[in-house]
Amino acid sequence: MVDSTLTVFEADSFLKSVTHQPGIYQMYDGQGQILYIGKAKDLQKRLASYFRQQGLAAKTRVLVKKIHHIEVTVTNTETEALLLEHNLIKQQRPPYNISLRDDKSYPYVFISAHNFPRLTLHRGAKKAKGRYFGPYPSAGAVKESLNFLQKTFKVRQCEDSYFNNRSRPCLQYQINRCTAPCVNQVSSQDYADTVRRTALFLEGKSKLLIGELADQMDAAALQLDYEQAAEYRDQIQNLQQLQSQQYIEGETGDIDIAACELRAGAVCVQVLFVRDGRVLGSKSYFPRVYLDESAAQVLDAFLAQYYLAGASGREIPKEIISSHQLENNTALSQVLAEQAGRKVTISHHVRSHRAKWLKLAAATAGHNLNSYLANRQTIHQRYEALQDLLSLPELPSRLECFDISHSSGEATVASCVVFDNNGPLKSDYRRFNIDNITPGDDYAAMHQALERRYTRIKSGEGVTPDILLIDGGKGQVRQATTVLDVLQINDVLVLGVAKGTTRKAGFETLYRSDTGAEFVLASDSPALHLIQYIRDESHRFAITGHKQRRDKKRRESPLQGIAGVGPKRRKELLRHFGGWQEVIKASAEDLARVPGISEKLAKYIVAELHND
Repeated sequence: MVDSTLTVFEADSFLKSVTHQPGIYQMYDGQGQILYIGKAKDLQKRLASYFRQQGLAAKTRVLVKKIHHIEVTVTNTETEALLLEHNLIKQQRPPYNISLRDDKSYPYVFISAHNFPRLTLHRGAKKAKGRYFGPYPSAGAVKESLNFLQKTFKVRQCEDSYFNNRSRPCLQYQINRCTAPCVNQVSSQDYADTVRRTALFLEGKSKLLIGELADQMDAAALQLDYEQAAEYRDQIQNLQQLQSQQYIEGETGDIDIAACELRAGAVCVQVLFVRDGRVLGSKSYFPRVYLDESAAQVLDAFLAQYYLAGASGREIPKEIISSHQLENNTALSQVLAEQAGRKVTISHHVRSHRAKWLKLAAATAGHNLNSYLANRQTIHQRYEALQDLLSLPELPSRLECFDISHSSGEATVASCVVFDNNGPLKSDYRRFNIDNITPGDDYAAMHQALERRYTRIKSGEGVTPDILLIDGGKGQVRQATTVLDVLQINDVLVLGVAKGTTRKAGFETLYRSDTGAEFVLASDSPALHLIQYIRDESHRFAITGHKQRRDKKRRESPLQGIAGVGPKRRKELLRHFGGWQEVIKASAEDLARVPGISEKLAKYIVAELHND
């Protein structure tokens, strides 16, 4: 007899009527609200497991106590049950099912079909003519690839409207990141050859490409065209450096490797993407788990949602490698094969390169879960709130915030602080000493700092953020958008953070660059707390830098930097007058009495000290 405390309905009589066929079951509470949807190869055995007297996990007991009635749907096969379960979970979103909040489309690298093709990031339907490479795990992975390609092959990445209206080369040409086809600085044949090499790289044919470049480097050297040979050499070195960063080379195929790490009620699923035998990157997922399920069960449910969500535009690879043995391995592979129109294999025991990939994915899952557990109650929730607030297609992975600090225009310093999904990334913090502006002109200071920062990023010396926060209002935001437009950085959202009239925390006004929207968040908003956190950190970092620069300047002798006054003469002047304050007050005649100071030098010192 089943313990009556475990259920609110007659489990014994219900189980007697349940079939042993495959199908799905839906559990409801007393108000008719859906609790959980599951599938089973044998409905009677699976449902009976919920009502056993011993061995039931605590979270499952909580679910069972809420059950008022259960509905079953019989299917012909386990595959049909899998599809039906996925569709019902998607429609009804039961609170106790694993929740995978990821319905965005995946980004690709796109080479257009123009006379001078454009290289860019693409997301969504593939309607434009050209070639698509990917999918990539995130927009950040695409940005990294585009940055490398722009540095190595110099294919244009500007908008067509910008390209068609140029009368002279832009900044990208000046910093050697484009060959300026817009103003005929490169022939169509040479440009097409560069685009072909770019495509070879994106296809994973790096070895073939390096061999071709080596032959052309030798040919250019034989013709004494050393400048061209040096350019080929630099391209080869860039490609070889990138190859050395790849964990595996020489393997072929399109493979997704999924590893699951489950600990302390939280779970991380790490998906490693391999295309044409080359690791494109990986992405971490933290699905919400409401029952005491094993890592294998979580991975089983995750993969079904991950690949069967047709609206996401996610491609199904030829092979999937999982870190755990899947209960529905056969059914899932059959369903995916039907969706893809070709054979799809799901394997668990792998060797050689595949085993190394799986080990890499598992280690990454463990590391990322540690970080997630350390911050999940604060940073992650705030990032999710920020994503919802700004209606972003994916969780932002990198934020940068700029602030300006000075004392009445003296010793102006700009700060740049960086946050990733684990909080402050202090190794990427930067300060900028601002010079050659009108003292106190915060707009000019912000413009200079942003220009210096993002010119370096454009040159490959940093990572482009998803969101750029500016401590200031509309004017400061305009400075940021102006700099980004000039540098052709189009995929960064700028958000201004202006203090309210009371200048108290919780009353900030936010300005969004892409829509021009102006809004104020509730003081208890997690998104506002994240914005305040990075803004305050930027403010602290700027003030610290300003104080250090100001104090250093005030400690320095005003005699430093005066031509002809070296350490020996400074020492003599200080000994003679007792301090640099008295030196400033002295006349040229007084200075000329000091050993080693001529009348001409004395007059020059007076002029320099008093800016005459």
